[in-house]
Amino acid sequence: MKMHFCIPVSQQRPDALGGRYTLYSVYLDGLLFCRVRYSQLHRWNEQLRRVFGNCLPPFPPKYYLAMTTSMANERRDQLEHYLQNVTVDPNMLRSDVFVEFLKRVQLDTFSITAKKAALDILLPDGRSMEVEILTSDTAERVLEVVSHKIGLCRELLGYFGLFLIRFCKEGKLSVMKKLADFELPYVSLRSSELENCKVGLRKWYLDPSLDSMLMDCRAAVNLIYMQAIQDIQGGWAEPTRAQRQKLEALQEEGNQTKFLELSREVRHYGCVQLDPCTCDYPEPGCGAVLSVGNNEISCCVTLPGNQTQHVVFPMSRVKCWQVTFLGTLLDMDGPQRTLNQNLELRFQYSEESHWQWFVLYTKQAFLLSSCLKKMISEKMAKRAAENPEMIEVLDQGKRKKYHIQQSQKDYSSFLPRTSKIKTAEGDCVSGTPEEEGL
Repeated sequence: MKMHFCIPVSQQRPDALGGRYTLYSVYLDGLLFCRVRYSQLHRWNEQLRRVFGNCLPPFPPKYYLAMTTSMANERRDQLEHYLQNVTVDPNMLRSDVFVEFLKRVQLDTFSITAKKAALDILLPDGRSMEVEILTSDTAERVLEVVSHKIGLCRELLGYFGLFLIRFCKEGKLSVMKKLADFELPYVSLRSSELENCKVGLRKWYLDPSLDSMLMDCRAAVNLIYMQAIQDIQGGWAEPTRAQRQKLEALQEEGNQTKFLELSREVRHYGCVQLDPCTCDYPEPGCGAVLSVGNNEISCCVTLPGNQTQHVVFPMSRVKCWQVTFLGTLLDMDGPQRTLNQNLELRFQYSEESHWQWFVLYTKQAFLLSSCLKKMISEKMAKRAAENPEMIEVLDQGKRKKYHIQQSQKDYSSFLPRTSKIKTAEGDCVSGTPEEEGL
């Protein structure tokens, strides 16, 4: 699936020869990832093409004359679409030419040199563990270092991930984003400009039944056990009084296996909870707290009269979603040209044979979108495992296609507030789509 790359702003800079060039600010999951020139991306595309041939998405052409404003905007849009589409192929994501370029531009953007460094990793129980890394180490590499230090089986790394996590009031944690494998955790942490933020280790699956895949590894069991305790204490998972008493007894006994078995029966166990936000359901301006996982979106809505209403949207009823940027540009004339992060995520769902939109205003819109993608990919993988005949294997070198009956697609982009959102045929696909490249 596509990654949340976007280029909401660009800036003109003078070059050494007295001319000017455009510097593009590339954002990933709503945070600044790097700044690059067209010429850098063009050379990178040529390198990728030498390795992968013509399977790459189209790259915007060179212009040898001065560009008009409309041409410049068109190029920016084309570069944004290129970055989104080039990340669909997992083989490309893992290639040296892909990773090395993105490592270099991340370091260059924030003027960080490649050197040895110490990085604190927040464990699921709230403790920190220091690991020795290079500032140029990717999240994938840092995860390997962490797993080696705690004894986590290498074949289970795919069930865990590194996240940017912020400490909020009263010790509560807020998950800001999942770090992509090619991101540099040291650089992302330094450049995030988020207060009280750390790189944290958490499990990265939203189907609680997948706990069973980890039970033969003591280190993995310790991690998900610690996270279960933290989620219950932090209110992310909501056991009944009877469940809480049994869980406390099992915790005193140190019976991790039974504790996790019972935890899977707890409401919202294994879900990601978002910070309080606002929504338009059942009317605009209502407060909302979302828990995402176990193949559903659970929403606790605070009504104008302070009553609460719980609404659950099974993923089988969700058709599509999109992320929109609602903020204003800040520091317009300065060297950074940063953004005020105001985001909207809206998803379309079925209710009584009618399609309706549910709109959320949250700074964690991209995290929510990533969670929705994760639930779909887990559902597809589960169906494929149960029904191998559903997988159509194409010619060697091409991607596998996973066929699913539910029509689901995501559309993520930065759109200015002045642009009205229109439901286009390309955004809401009906019938039986194909999700590729997972």
